[in-house]
Amino acid sequence: MAGVGSIPVVDHHCHLSPTGEGLAAVARFRAAGGTHLFLATQNYDARVPTDLEGYRRQFELTERLARRSREECGVEVYLVVAPYPIDLLAAAESLGLEPALALQRAALDLAGRWVRERRAVAIGEVGWPHFAVESGVAAASRSAFQHALEVAREAGCPAVVHGPDLDAAGWRGLGDDARRAGLEPGRVIKHYARSPRPPGTEVVASYLAQRELVTRVLEEPGPWFLETDFLDDPRRPGAVLDLATVPRRARALAERGPSFVERLRVPFLDSVERVYGLRPERRAA
Repeated sequence: MAGVGSIPVVDHHCHLSPTGEGLAAVARFRAAGGTHLFLATQNYDARVPTDLEGYRRQFELTERLARRSREECGVEVYLVVAPYPIDLLAAAESLGLEPALALQRAALDLAGRWVRERRAVAIGEVGWPHFAVESGVAAASRSAFQHALEVAREAGCPAVVHGPDLDAAGWRGLGDDARRAGLEPGRVIKHYARSPRPPGTEVVASYLAQRELVTRVLEEPGPWFLETDFLDDPRRPGAVLDLATVPRRARALAERGPSFVERLRVPFLDSVERVYGLRPERRAA
């Protein structure tokens, strides 16, 4: 990618599916100048898992997609695994609320083991429903989320959070949740952030790489990330953003001059190192 030089180009949050574009999307990301993906697991079947073995198979499928992306497309992939928090609602319908909560906790423990075994770099997506639910389900969801933060603390890794858009009180509350679990707020990442976080916020934002939003946050002190939340869903082609979006945004910024290239170090290098303890390297093309 002309102008970026040796800086890697990192999409902090995406999904891939064996029934979607899969490696074709990764190849498009690479061709646009992308180098690194944070790949979050997801449900690959119409029904959510109702036992721990179902989550084990899900994580392993995501791991295979990551391995093939490295081997066949030359893109480095960091794995992020956890039971999707909304699974609790569907599982409760077939198992009952308490068994469904127990399954969420067990799957979170499994995700923590994957981090300790260096098969994954973070717990995610974890969180709570971004829509109104019955009070008992809401309480169970918050209990599962608190357990997720405790697992992240024990595994020594970040937690990538799914949830509603946050106002200033919401960002503060998320930091308070982290502290109650003994996890540094700076190791909690609110993915799918669609507006600048309030000044002084300790929780990290992973910003959706929309053109106007990228321009607004470019001067924000780190750490922060850029993401597409690419879903790889054949029913919604290109949603949320196409996987080539982050490298295209980076190229457009780099063409504006060296100072913009320097700012790209924040989401692509400095934040990855500060939050994850990883140092992404740009491979030769």
